[in-house]
Amino acid sequence: MTKTERRLVIVVRADPVICGHSVEARNLAETALERGFSEVRIVTWPIERLKEAGLPLKPLDAVLPYSPGITVERPEPVGDYKVPDGRYVAGITGRLVELFTDGVPTVALSLYLSPHTLAVSDALRAAWGTGLPVDVTTVAEAVGSDVTNVVRTAVEEGRLGAAAHILSSYLSQDLCVAVSEYTRDLIVAEAEQIDLRHGTRFADQCRERIAISYPAIDSDPYLDLDDTAIEAALAARGLRRDGYVLFLSRLAAAKGVDDLIAGFERSHLADDVALVIAGRGPQEQAFRDRAAESPLADRIVFLTDVGDGEKPYLMAGCAAFALPSKPRPEFVETFGIALAEKMLAGGGPVITVPTGGIGEAVGDHAILVPAEDPDAIAAALDRAILHTSREERELSAIAAREYALRFDRRRVFDRLFDRLPARVPIPAPVD
Repeated sequence: MTKTERRLVIVVRADPVICGHSVEARNLAETALERGFSEVRIVTWPIERLKEAGLPLKPLDAVLPYSPGITVERPEPVGDYKVPDGRYVAGITGRLVELFTDGVPTVALSLYLSPHTLAVSDALRAAWGTGLPVDVTTVAEAVGSDVTNVVRTAVEEGRLGAAAHILSSYLSQDLCVAVSEYTRDLIVAEAEQIDLRHGTRFADQCRERIAISYPAIDSDPYLDLDDTAIEAALAARGLRRDGYVLFLSRLAAAKGVDDLIAGFERSHLADDVALVIAGRGPQEQAFRDRAAESPLADRIVFLTDVGDGEKPYLMAGCAAFALPSKPRPEFVETFGIALAEKMLAGGGPVITVPTGGIGEAVGDHAILVPAEDPDAIAAALDRAILHTSREERELSAIAAREYALRFDRRRVFDRLFDRLPARVPIPAPVD
């Protein structure tokens, strides 16, 4: 097979959405070009729809460009006001049908089961129905919110049809993966509940079919950072090296920012150590209001315009990186991409919680605290910044980086694509 005969299609909520899996899609796309794919197409949502949905978005001018050979497609909705919902999914599905029937052998990777794997599954059925040659291999990657936000809700509400739609579409893919062991176990547990209530047989299929594929992280921007560049990036923000605690993630209730602020208040850090809260999200104003009430309000800084290019420098320069995530009905941290990125960048210790898949992301290379425990956060901040020598910090950073390299995009890509079947049979044309 020549280079001109291979295409990767990724269906995902892509940039500018603030989400680790939008970054993962970029990393897989870039790696695909390195590994010989002639083209990569990221099929995603129009910018205006992302804004209407209320998703946290990066500033558009902070989104890094993709390499030549990667095309981002944002299909327009299909239908008018008489179609009250599903118009944008129809646009994505229709474009996938076109890509699946144009004669180019294609691997279709969907991140998030709902609605992306559903769209791939529907598009593939429609492509077969055209009678045109179809050569498509499908991969579906399940993330935690697929279960907590969709499948679990369907189970709790007794909605067999909704749960069956998602799980059957997932299991119809050639390769089913989950972003962590925790996520896989979560899917199996919910499938067991569906089977128990309705007599279905999803759980055994999930146990047999679902493999683990950790999120693909681009290590390159985080390694061998120049000290002068770090200092310059921090100076531009009015920060100094080892002079701040960093939180960098989506500003949502499950991320534990309120607990972090309380822990920061109770710590014994010097008066010139700041708390930097970087990100955007639905709880931003609530966290700002909480910080404004703090006796340390003048030491709490919010940054809402951090781009991918700046992120490694902020991580490398911090005295400690804190992500005290906590499990909530709508969200559980099923991996913790930002934690692995921080470990690649170096800098101060990581402080986080042993919830969800976080343990798989950090291994033994983080200071762990219980969820929703500001006193424990305060003690961890004191330990990380006041009671750890420079030599201990440097040795810990080296070990953490070595662990996090297992999530490098090239390693993850190769492991994932080594699992693909050699070829998916082309259905016989329809008479």
